Amino acid sequence: MTTITPFLLLLTISVSVAAISDHNFRGAVFDVNSKFSGEKRSLTLFKAHDNLRHLQILASGVDLPLGGTGRPDTVGLYYARIGIGTPPKEYYVQVDTGSDIMWIKCIGCSECPKRGYHGLELSLYDLEDSFTGKLVTCSSEFCAEINGGAVTGCKANATCLYNEDYGDGSYSIGYFVMDVVQYDSVSGDLETKLANGSVIFGCGVKQSSNLGSSEEALDGILGFGKSNSSVISQLASSGNVNKMFAHCLDGDNGGGIFAIGHVVQPKVNSTPLIQDEPHYSANVTGIEVGTQFLNLSTNTHGMGDKRRTIIDSGTTLAYLPDAIYKPMINEIVAGQPELRLHTLHEQYTCFEYSGSVDDGFPAVTFYFENTLSLKVYPHDYLFVEEDFLCFGWQNNGLDSLSTMDTILLGDLVLSNKLVLYDLENQTIGWTEYNCSSTIKLRDEITGSVHLVGPHSIPSAGSRIARRHLLSLLVIALIHRIVS
Repeated sequence: MTTITPFLLLLTISVSVAAISDHNFRGAVFDVNSKFSGEKRSLTLFKAHDNLRHLQILASGVDLPLGGTGRPDTVGLYYARIGIGTPPKEYYVQVDTGSDIMWIKCIGCSECPKRGYHGLELSLYDLEDSFTGKLVTCSSEFCAEINGGAVTGCKANATCLYNEDYGDGSYSIGYFVMDVVQYDSVSGDLETKLANGSVIFGCGVKQSSNLGSSEEALDGILGFGKSNSSVISQLASSGNVNKMFAHCLDGDNGGGIFAIGHVVQPKVNSTPLIQDEPHYSANVTGIEVGTQFLNLSTNTHGMGDKRRTIIDSGTTLAYLPDAIYKPMINEIVAGQPELRLHTLHEQYTCFEYSGSVDDGFPAVTFYFENTLSLKVYPHDYLFVEEDFLCFGWQNNGLDSLSTMDTILLGDLVLSNKLVLYDLENQTIGWTEYNCSSTIKLRDEITGSVHLVGPHSIPSAGSRIARRHLLSLLVIALIHRIVS
């Protein structure tokens, strides 16, 4: 990988330029020297420098700007904005805790739209445009790990390929690259500074279904799953961040909070993650509709049974096994015998209703181990579609999940709640929260606590390009001098 020396020089030079500008200087000449000037350039020397550099940029917390909404009647989607490459370029990526790979649409994608979700201007990643980007070969340790062993037929310098399939039948295929990902490190109350870390991600050349359509398209997907290939795992293994993060998806106003770090306020109860599971999974011990508990299995053991439940921010609705779905819907509508249910678009169960949903229908509460509960109100699980009210609860039609009788909870259930994923302690937890307010993250190095606030990304504009334009020009200049 290209040495990160230019970033070390950037801070001093950027400050000097700012100071000169404040004193109305019309020009300036800089004597720029490499830190390694006069020494033999070696990978060992650069590696040692980079390791020290990683400690210096250890993030007390990371604040990812968030946009989108989880309501299915407005094409439910939450996405973050990140910078990739040197100089950095902005990309909008769907936040997905249910998958492990980050991928970005790349040059060569002939069918990729130029505008996508809510009119966002989309970009294609070009390896040749980044000083710090490089291909990942099939003989690399990363490629062997992600393929479960050495790649059969791997030839010298051949690229490491990927094929990411999703539960809805969509997919992305391409090859892996490594480059610098830039993000906002929390530096004070509602304040951030630029930080970076090298990440391996997919360069997508072909996408299917909604991943490629102009109506719902984004630049890619930000995989925040549990495996070593996920972004959170890669940044944590480099010492850049702690292996814990949180999101608060604002289902009312859109956007919300997505932060990496140790959340100390609000306090959140947690439940153990199921070990040796590829997803963020926990055991549900009971489901209550109003005041009635559902039987969790056909074994008539009632509350004594457990149900494996996946928490997935990349899914909009909530999916239930047939043995739970039908009794739940029947119990929800039991107090409204005049309702006439019908199927809309061959997938949603809907009805006409003009009253207050919270007065007319019961809440649904999921109980987890360690006395953690998740309460879902009618205004959360009901949405408007063509003047009808429809259930966000879906009969589990995903073959990979239905065979295991798994519950899958998406944004419809998770919105308006602060959800904490703690991979350090293998727990997950949540609490009802106003996602338009702030949370507090603790700096694990200094012990200080900082406020992190919500975001709602606009559909146009380039924050990185405006904020760091001068810095990027300096980086380009330095790279040419020290290369």
